[in-house]
Amino acid sequence: MTKRLADELADGLRDAVAHLRGEINLPPEQIHFAGEPDPREVRARANMTQEQFAGALGISVHALAEWEQGRRDPEHPAMRLLEAAAKNPDVLRNAAA
Repeated sequence: MTKRLADELADGLRDAVAHLRGEINLPPEQIHFAGEPDPREVRARANMTQEQFAGALGISVHALAEWEQGRRDPEHPAMRLLEAAAKNPDVLRNAAA
């Protein structure tokens, strides 16, 4: 590991801890949770348009675009639907039918 990478990791960890403690506010596009499905990837795997995918989830296309661009995170129930759809894309295709 290079010193630069180690420094970046250490800085990121410090920022994450400070954010969790409420000491700083990180912009949403800088907050990512490991293991959570990427809405854009799930939609692509389901081979659905944004309109179809948003309709199957019961959300607006605008909300989906915000998720896909990292400006907003799905709420807990929507995240669980995305997890199910990531494992089985037919779930949302069937919901949209």
